[in-house]
Amino acid sequence: MRIALVGNPNSGKSSLFNYLTGLNQKVGNFPGVTVDKKIGYFQISPKVKAEVIDLPGTYSIYPNSKDEKIVFDVLGDKANPSYPDKVVVIVDASNLKRNLLLFTQIYDLGLPCILVLNMMDLVRKAGFAVDHVKLSKTLRLPVVPVDARKGEGIDALKKTLAESPNDPLEPIFDAGSYAPDAVKAVKDVFAIENDYQAYQRLQQYRINSNLTSDEKSRVESIAAQHGFNKDQLRRTETLERYAAINEFIRQVVTETSTVLPKHWTQKLDVVLTHKLLGYLLFLTILFLIFQSVFAWAEAPMDFIDLSISKLSSWFSEVLPVGVFTDLLSEGIIPGIGGVVIFIPQIAILFAFISILEESGYMARVVFMMDRIMRKFGLNGRSVVPLISGVACAIPAIMATRTIDNWKERLITIFVTPLMSCSARLPIYTIVIALIIPDEPVLGLLNLQGLALMGMYLIGFFAALGSAAVMKVILKTKERSFLVMELPTYKMPRWANVGLTMYEKSKTFVLEAGKVILAISIILWVLASYGPGDRMDAAEEAIRTENVTLAGEELENKVSAHRLEKSYAGIFGKAIEPAIQPLGYDWKIGIALITSFAAREVFVGTMSTIYSIGGTDDETTVKKRMQNEINPDTGLPRYNFATGFSLLIFYAFAMQCMSTLAIVYRETKGWKWPILQLLYMSALAYVSALVAYQIFN
Repeated sequence: MRIALVGNPNSGKSSLFNYLTGLNQKVGNFPGVTVDKKIGYFQISPKVKAEVIDLPGTYSIYPNSKDEKIVFDVLGDKANPSYPDKVVVIVDASNLKRNLLLFTQIYDLGLPCILVLNMMDLVRKAGFAVDHVKLSKTLRLPVVPVDARKGEGIDALKKTLAESPNDPLEPIFDAGSYAPDAVKAVKDVFAIENDYQAYQRLQQYRINSNLTSDEKSRVESIAAQHGFNKDQLRRTETLERYAAINEFIRQVVTETSTVLPKHWTQKLDVVLTHKLLGYLLFLTILFLIFQSVFAWAEAPMDFIDLSISKLSSWFSEVLPVGVFTDLLSEGIIPGIGGVVIFIPQIAILFAFISILEESGYMARVVFMMDRIMRKFGLNGRSVVPLISGVACAIPAIMATRTIDNWKERLITIFVTPLMSCSARLPIYTIVIALIIPDEPVLGLLNLQGLALMGMYLIGFFAALGSAAVMKVILKTKERSFLVMELPTYKMPRWANVGLTMYEKSKTFVLEAGKVILAISIILWVLASYGPGDRMDAAEEAIRTENVTLAGEELENKVSAHRLEKSYAGIFGKAIEPAIQPLGYDWKIGIALITSFAAREVFVGTMSTIYSIGGTDDETTVKKRMQNEINPDTGLPRYNFATGFSLLIFYAFAMQCMSTLAIVYRETKGWKWPILQLLYMSALAYVSALVAYQIFN
């Protein structure tokens, strides 16, 4: 049995979906669009298994976004592959008037419906009572009260789902009586039985994904022939529906207390959405969240890093010497580590985002930030991914799914990697230490600390500027409206928080991980092999020339020269003419190539190239880099101009295959990741070139 779960945003639909399906979920996408399709499974009875489709939240089957359009595409055409056997419409019982509009529209489509009244506890607290038994008799269909956050009423819902559906009922809005000729013509041409389905085909044929161009033309001619005035009829429909809804409410809703308590949500909103205090509190919360992400993720990430390193060493020791062992210990296992090591950050960050959403606070943030972000082609929902990008662009880009408007979501995805993530910190730290003196400013601040803060500000303003440019470039007919409800504040449902952490981590590992692992193997091959016997010849020459050296010092020197003669080294030499105007040599060129896997690889590559591969001591790496001489000038290679050029390059460059993989996953294609790579690489190159030429 296929069941569609439908409801307004913030009606508790996701909580109900999680309770019904638990961990038995998967995420795909609806055909032809980049909208996520969440599917789950559960056992209704020993012999009946249910597939639940969690449709996007919407206030009406007349869509304002691509997400909302999915609802009518699925429910309005029996030929749709996701067309359900039954529809569960979940409504916020504390706001029946608004929620029942969508229900009456789905009711008239003639689908077997079950009405679920959620948040009954809020109804009682507000001093009202809803007679669900009387409502069921009035509508002549099952009405089930539940508390989706606590799981109450789920068994009753499953029992109701197992029962046979009711017979077709009289419509709430009789479309056939308002446009009889047009509706009848559409029913005859398309073999549609339901009047309201035919009426909706007349209303929405232009945006109906289920119709071909010829079919749309036929509907258009029918509408013109019979004088179908869709705007006037839609106004009539809305008025008639609300008249019916008011009558339902009058019959089933009663007041249980003479003095209604003033809701504490309103008191909190006075502070949390204040024009000044609201922003200060939000920034404080963000500061605490990202401090927690950095602090809490450090230990598990270090543990994963150490475990992967030990596992790699163990395989290299126990397996026979050979290409397969090298591939496993130096390519595949580190590649897996490059995937798994991000899980703590993703899980912790999405745990906080889930808590903010579950509590109702995230809606307030979106509301406050919308006016500011809209000036740059974004909307209020863009602020969460942008700020999240300070920790890691991967979970930040995944968080853009809350943005309904595709243009604004795409711009957010495009510019989020410009926010300085934690992977840039090792580069910023070592290069700033090379070119900025460690001196106090105003007796309190540190010059190097101010430089580090400046790098984060550069990333933030670059993201806003790029968004403003894309706002002009991207043309779309889709208009953006921030239509949302500010839900009441609630205690987070910890089971849902846990499910969110699990789902986001699993999605990253399974989807982005495949691409990351493949590129890791390719990078290993490029750094481990070279044409002919050039690498072996280089090793033999080094060992012959340095007979006085031994142990780790000799091996580091050998490794550095083998790297120079590898394919990666050849690429470094090949791009040297292009990067020389930036103040870089072939050694930095190799680091640019290898750090494409992850930006933080830059420091490790520098260690290997400068024969410091056996130590993790950043001071030693820094000292070696300070001593590096430019053979053309006889001066230090890492002067202020070169160092600042490097900082600017890594602030803007897309040196992270993990981010590209997740952009591919979120946009369902390679078009936007490739454009993003080209744009950010060009921005990084030109900006670094200008910086070097100015300060050199």
